Amino acid sequence: MSDELYIAAASSWLPERMTLDEAERAGLAERARVWNTGIESVCVSADKSAPEMAVLAARAALERAKSEPEDLHLLLHACTYHQGHDVWPPASYIQQFSGGGSCPAIEVRQMSNGGMFALELAASYLIANDRPTALVTTADRFCPPGFDRWRSDPSSPFGDGGTAVVLSTRTGFARIRGLVSVSDSGLERGSRGERFSDAPMASGSPVDLNSDALVRELGVEALLNRIQAGQREAFDRACVQADVKFSDIDWYVLPNLGRTRMRAQYFDPFGIDPQRSTWSWGRQVGHLGAGDQFAGLAHLVSEGALEPGQTCLLSGVGAGFTWTAGILEIIAKP
Repeated sequence: MSDELYIAAASSWLPERMTLDEAERAGLAERARVWNTGIESVCVSADKSAPEMAVLAARAALERAKSEPEDLHLLLHACTYHQGHDVWPPASYIQQFSGGGSCPAIEVRQMSNGGMFALELAASYLIANDRPTALVTTADRFCPPGFDRWRSDPSSPFGDGGTAVVLSTRTGFARIRGLVSVSDSGLERGSRGERFSDAPMASGSPVDLNSDALVRELGVEALLNRIQAGQREAFDRACVQADVKFSDIDWYVLPNLGRTRMRAQYFDPFGIDPQRSTWSWGRQVGHLGAGDQFAGLAHLVSEGALEPGQTCLLSGVGAGFTWTAGILEIIAKP
């Protein structure tokens, strides 16, 4: 049984971008509230649902990996928001329309860390069952009336898009050297409302993610310390697995959060140079829910930025209380 794991392909399907200027002229955003996030534009899907975008990304990834339906032994789909239908399995739709064969197709929900944690689940499945290939997709569409991409989370405007990676135990352009997840369930309160509801959106819409319950409970400094502690543990353990120093990593693929959060959670505490990260691209597409990391990796591939011998860190964070870190060694020009 092989314990080697590779990324055979990475792809994204992102719709056209709406700039902050365009959003302001349309009455969708206020520059005074958004400018300090550093986000200049976000991807907006006018008509395609989240699963439809995932299908487009999955088809491209499977084609690049030269994977046939019979090669796939698991499909995991991660998302953070409504997938277009109620009480419905979007993973099965993605499997049907992307040519994903007849393997198990399962939805994963772990908020913005969903894609990265699905990657770890798929890796464990392939190794434990001695299977060759898995497909992991993500997709979200943050649209009215349930979600206000510019206002629901004032610190990080949201973008739409689908992403996909093909995970293989046989071959690929990147070897997974480290993959670790960490959780602090004590921070779960930060994204929970005041009371449980009986139906979706029963507490009102659009979604309001501007909760300060944990700030009141713990204080800003203590909250940041716990967030940084969880992130640091994931980074440190992944680096130990990969036998690399954090400072020697060539590329950091980070969540597409607003500038203040990027500085507080990544750039300042870990000494990450924004020029060695995907920040300059991320501020053009917005926070893609569960898909920032796969889309960021696909961006580096499309730009020709990855070279054999380099290391690339993928960092996921979900609602402030789950973290997954993956370290890739680039072994071939993608």
